[in-house]
Amino acid sequence: MAFPMGLRVLGLGVLFLLPSVGRAADPQLNTDAIEKAIGKSGQAQEEVYKISLPRTDLSISVEGVRLRPTFALGSWIAFKPMMGKTIAHGDLVLTEEEVGSVVRQLDQDGIKLTALHNHLIRESPKVMYLHFWAEGEAGQVAISLRRALALTKTPFEKANVAQTDQSGGEEHLPAERIQELVGRKGTVKDGVLSIVVPRPETVTMSKVELPPSMGMATAMSFQVGATGKVAATGDFVLAVHEVSGVASALVRHGLQVTALHNHLVHGSPELYFMHFWAHDTVYSVANGLRAGIDAMKRNP
Repeated sequence: MAFPMGLRVLGLGVLFLLPSVGRAADPQLNTDAIEKAIGKSGQAQEEVYKISLPRTDLSISVEGVRLRPTFALGSWIAFKPMMGKTIAHGDLVLTEEEVGSVVRQLDQDGIKLTALHNHLIRESPKVMYLHFWAEGEAGQVAISLRRALALTKTPFEKANVAQTDQSGGEEHLPAERIQELVGRKGTVKDGVLSIVVPRPETVTMSKVELPPSMGMATAMSFQVGATGKVAATGDFVLAVHEVSGVASALVRHGLQVTALHNHLVHGSPELYFMHFWAHDTVYSVANGLRAGIDAMKRNP
């Protein structure tokens, strides 16, 4: 995928997904065993095999905006072969009631918890986001993750996520205008525009290189909001020296910083994930996010 002006593009969020590059999965990775264990197929992205599990069973609203599952409620699992074993990293969207049992099951199967936190604020009902790290044989890792997912109501069949606006007509997302204002190209699926901006440097955890498709990219998601408005959420993936400047740029443009935290343990370089929420006119939201991206560029 080519990006304008030599800049690479971002999903935020989740949840936050890079489009498939159309290559086959790494032959070292047993994708058949993964698919059989999880119960759903995925996509090859670089050397990674990624399975997306949007929480279509949940009805979550923020500021009166009902969130599309692929907008901010997308669980995902990314598998990567590494020196004869498989690494799995991802983000599970959980209700508060599901957190305890999932954490216990992951621990029993030797899967490490690397982060547990909010991405949103004022959502109803409340959801949490659990980041994990697993190593082992591909099929067994997938079986362990499926055991944890079985303790949730995560659906494994594709659901109809179409929505209509309050007037009853099909909602229209001004995706071209948003991309023009943000200055980045993205992809539209299920009524959600996703824009990604990968980190420029090599990112590792436990000496394993994590490509952008394993969450190492700033992610922005857009959907239709109230009449005349769009909603946006996601996260900026930031080096230490970028945090203050980006937070200031977002706040000054009327966007809300909703969380700031890590997703990795023993990651290199040290990265922070700054989640945001916006619900305003297309111009205000897109300009605010462009200011955040520009603030990253201004911090060498």
